[in-house]
Amino acid sequence: MTPADRDGAQPLWRRDFPIDWPEAQWVARREFVKFLMPVSLAFAVGQLWLVWRGWRRASAPVPAAARIARVSDVAVGGALLFEYPAGSPSRLLVRVDDATFVAYEQQCTHLTCPVLPAVERGELVCPCHHGVFELRTGRPIAGPPRRPLARVALDVRDGWVVATGIEARTA
Repeated sequence: MTPADRDGAQPLWRRDFPIDWPEAQWVARREFVKFLMPVSLAFAVGQLWLVWRGWRRASAPVPAAARIARVSDVAVGGALLFEYPAGSPSRLLVRVDDATFVAYEQQCTHLTCPVLPAVERGELVCPCHHGVFELRTGRPIAGPPRRPLARVALDVRDGWVVATGIEARTA
């Protein structure tokens, strides 16, 4: 017991957090369980949906190779938007130097804002929240993004840049 308790004064915590006991609502155990069961069920269904979606993506067929652009159409330091496979979100093709092309999904992994190339700095920048990705690997190096960009596998064949598949994000 503190000296304040012996003197009849209220404890410090009670002065900091006053509760009007007659007006306080008590929740019965049965009412709490009635609330807890649907919330737990919703969380379980959400987790099963995430597992199903991941399984579905993993078992999806690999898209066929597709020509993206002629090598001569993309200048060094230049970029080009494309869809691969058709109907998918936009992808970004960047020519880093004479012989190097990289391509990524154009959506930032933080909140899906579009990323923009800054080839002279070797970065892809998300202007929404100042996220920065390394141009050659797609991994995040600054800002809120924590996962790398999904990379498109590329080949150069007969003067064409060809997309051959999509590498999954690894985090």
